[in-house]
Amino acid sequence: MATIQRRGRRIMMTSTELDAFLTEQRTCRVATISRNSPHVTPLWFVWDGHALWLYSLVRSRRWAELRRDARMAAVIDDGRAYGELRGVELTGTAAFVGEAPRTGRACPGLDAPEALFAAKYFGLQAMPHDGRHAWLRLVPETLTSWDFRKLPHG
Repeated sequence: MATIQRRGRRIMMTSTELDAFLTEQRTCRVATISRNSPHVTPLWFVWDGHALWLYSLVRSRRWAELRRDARMAAVIDDGRAYGELRGVELTGTAAFVGEAPRTGRACPGLDAPEALFAAKYFGLQAMPHDGRHAWLRLVPETLTSWDFRKLPHG
């Protein structure tokens, strides 16, 4: 379970708001640690109510960095005007789940995230596997959210 947000409680999302936001958003930015500096990349994801599931290329810099150091952060945000800004930052340790690369071999732990991902991004009931991607799961150790729409307008 993620640590409790200490600052910005007035504008933090409720668990219901958080689940709705993470379900509707399509792209997150994932930060990993390289040998010399942080590395940030966009990635599609699904949220299952407890974990962020990321479908990553296994021959990517991100994958190699997470193999070396599995600590990561992800940010999902939305809004254009100041009073519309909202988002979530999740930090923790990535877990590699299933075969890498993923070919579709039975893996019961992936049934739910693959169904969510296939529906969200491909409009399908079953996940298409390309033999180039594999699953990362981030169960947040810290989770910080904000929704500036909750600020008083004046």
